[in-house]
Amino acid sequence: MRRLWSAAGLAAVVLAVGACASSSSSTSSSATAQTSSPAATAASSSAAASTGSTVLARTIDGTAVLTNSAGLTLYWFGPDTSTTSKCTGSCAAVWPPVTGPVTAGAGVTGTLGTITRPDGTIQATYDGHPLYTFAGDTAPGQTKGNGVNGSGGIWHEMTVSGSVVPVSSGNTAPPSSPAAVPATTPAAPPPTTHTAAPAPTHTTAPAPTHSSGGGGYGY
Repeated sequence: MRRLWSAAGLAAVVLAVGACASSSSSTSSSATAQTSSPAATAASSSAAASTGSTVLARTIDGTAVLTNSAGLTLYWFGPDTSTTSKCTGSCAAVWPPVTGPVTAGAGVTGTLGTITRPDGTIQATYDGHPLYTFAGDTAPGQTKGNGVNGSGGIWHEMTVSGSVVPVSSGNTAPPSSPAAVPATTPAAPPPTTHTAAPAPTHTTAPAPTHSSGGGGYGY
């Protein structure tokens, strides 16, 4: 009888240990799952970010230009080529490159592509122009970078058509500026008239008259 209880007691202990091990394993698995969840989320976010963003067509000051998904105007740099960005270092801090690839939103009719920058990152292009934003634009609808001469070249807003748009602001002198006041040309003095002096008149003296003596003297 004692042996039967001992066997039963041993069986109970084995079952209890097994239950504890199972519970510990379940708790450990749950903790592992909770620990890995943020990492999985970060990986998911990274994967989503790698798919790129959307460029949009928007009319600003009467011109159809490209913007990023936040509505900020996109630009291109004159010295760039279709395969190389010339804006690096401190330039890229003022003119952040648009990370590629990107997708076309409604109204975007040009060709989108990518290049590899000198630092190995991927930059989006439009019709062969590497794309940038401008740190001076702080809200959608601004084009403060258009026509700026900086970092060794001219910056242009990226139009949907790819054409260059002249700078429409800042190139008109204020009314008080001397440059805005047309120069006044002094009136030419009237031509000087020369009155011809009257020709001198010459009076012909009368010819002297000679009287001839009459007859002779009577002596």
